[in-house]
Amino acid sequence: MGRQWLHAKRLVAGLKKGRTTGKLVREISVAAKMGGADISSNARLFTAVEKAKKDSVTKDAIQRAINKGAGIGDEKLIMEHVVFEGYAPHKVPLIVEVYTDNVNRTAPEVRVLFKKGQLGTAGSNKFLFDHVGLVEAHHPDANIDREGAAIEAGANEVEILTHQQNDDVPEGATGAKFVCERTAVATVSKWLAANGWTVVTSEIGYVPKQFPELTEAQHEEVGDFLHSLDEHDDVHRVWAAVK
Repeated sequence: MGRQWLHAKRLVAGLKKGRTTGKLVREISVAAKMGGADISSNARLFTAVEKAKKDSVTKDAIQRAINKGAGIGDEKLIMEHVVFEGYAPHKVPLIVEVYTDNVNRTAPEVRVLFKKGQLGTAGSNKFLFDHVGLVEAHHPDANIDREGAAIEAGANEVEILTHQQNDDVPEGATGAKFVCERTAVATVSKWLAANGWTVVTSEIGYVPKQFPELTEAQHEEVGDFLHSLDEHDDVHRVWAAVK
């Protein structure tokens, strides 16, 4: 086969890179649509733009995404927000958030992914999650008080966040996930940014109330299924009761 395997590997890597870039650009547009085009006052947009820059998304692509989301110019963001509820293997509850310009195309595709995971949707399960604001950030001081920062920022809870959980958190830094009211996301993000923290995620999401006990093999099976969902172009977030 000569070097055909190498070309195939590069092709797969290129496709994954394009998919990642597409999701980053869409997140910028969605953030601009929800909170406006001003990066200084839109915490979600600021973090989305910073992630895109780290992934080498061009300035022109970023600005076009902002304009599209905010409705600046001729191109407008026309996407529907759809939420799917169901279960991963081993009865792990999950919520899948989708942004799509064609629900009639996307909905059957997501249902097929559920069926491939040998589960199928099982009705409403949002009662198994808290719908909250989530801000993930890191600080260079390894000894900084997470709990004190949470109180000052206006968050309700704080959890340790490691590099393994979010690779945007540098090794050796103090990482934290701040849980707050949905209306307080911008306030918490701004306080953290003004006090030496680097915000890497700022959004409204779902936190599981309980986590099913899984063996290592079951955990891997659930992870493979969640990855298959996340790979879909229109899937924006997958929230699952997995530690």
